[in-house]
Amino acid sequence: MRLAHIGLIATIGLLTNAACLAADSADKLAAKNNCLACHQIDKKVVGPSYKEVAAKYKGDKSAESKLIEKVKKGGTGVWGNIPMPAQNVKDDELKSIVKWILSQ
Repeated sequence: MRLAHIGLIATIGLLTNAACLAADSADKLAAKNNCLACHQIDKKVVGPSYKEVAAKYKGDKSAESKLIEKVKKGGTGVWGNIPMPAQNVKDDELKSIVKWILSQ
């Protein structure tokens, strides 16, 4: 029984560490792809903060796919008149970045 607890604790630790690494990686991907030139985590720059984006889409099960499309195609009108140009980000990187944004 005690061995099972140790295994469970080790598994939880590994999962927590993996989640932290994923968040750290997504943060670095956002910087690498110049997302932070127009967006910050907690303040509006040119575009909305990531916290604002996460709040707007909270509970929306289609948010991830909507935001992936928005980043790929660009657009205007959701957050004001300043357009977001289409971004050329690798699909796997984009998915990581969007998940990270929605977790804010």
